[in-house]
Amino acid sequence: MRWEGNRESGNVEDMRRGGGGFGLGGRSIGIGTIVIALVGGAIFGINPLTLLDILSGGPVAEQQGQPQPIPANDTMARFVSTVLADTEDVWTELFRQGGAQYDQPRLVLFRGAIGTACGQGQSAMGPFYCPADEKVYIDLDFYQTLKSRLGAPGDFAQAYVIAHEVGHHVQQELGITGRVDRLRGRASPAEQNAMSVRLELQADCFAGVWAHHAQKARQVLEQGDVEEAMNAAARIGDDALQRSAGRAVVPERFTHGTSEQRQRWFGTGLRSGSVQACDTFSARAL
Repeated sequence: MRWEGNRESGNVEDMRRGGGGFGLGGRSIGIGTIVIALVGGAIFGINPLTLLDILSGGPVAEQQGQPQPIPANDTMARFVSTVLADTEDVWTELFRQGGAQYDQPRLVLFRGAIGTACGQGQSAMGPFYCPADEKVYIDLDFYQTLKSRLGAPGDFAQAYVIAHEVGHHVQQELGITGRVDRLRGRASPAEQNAMSVRLELQADCFAGVWAHHAQKARQVLEQGDVEEAMNAAARIGDDALQRSAGRAVVPERFTHGTSEQRQRWFGTGLRSGSVQACDTFSARAL
């Protein structure tokens, strides 16, 4: 992915130093725990706090310290900041074309655990979006997990992670998240999971929409980039994660969609560049 030299976002909060995060019982959560959570719980690239219906009633843990500047030699943090900036450019323009204003999300870098407006966030959840404070949260150690444990290397696979989470913010901006949350409140567990699948696949599609317009405007894609994103989507499909955990594939427990579905909806957004093409809630077949 061609990213170096491009604009970096001013919406990144680096809470990795100065006590910005906290661990369970004073201990940070390591990569091994992240992998167990990802595979065993089939959790990736979501707002797990929302999907687990714990947005309300939980006290927000006190967050110490202030955001710090990103070190000039921190290549991974600069990469994330640059990808975020690119999503800002794309979605600001698409919203403008639709006669609306895009309120940009903030992205928080943390280690171990952190207090959010949705409750305590932990590295074991993987990257997630909190609609209550409109922030994307990521522990950059996740990228090592993505590469070495889940078999999805490549910088565009990493960009796909950010674009997917920003896709959840776009859903928040469009009012989709709120409508789904209201429906989920009176649905059965199986119906809740089915709604979550459609929400996640739409975020995958929105990630593809971003890639379409970023390529059209700035030619960010290099050979093999699309394959990296497709491989990442395949590795974190619900069916793939259930199999890798040594379990039977149980569709009723899906929350994100199969590998094939995640690839297909990302591809839909990438090919069309159309928000309207990402209407997973009206689609008869996912």
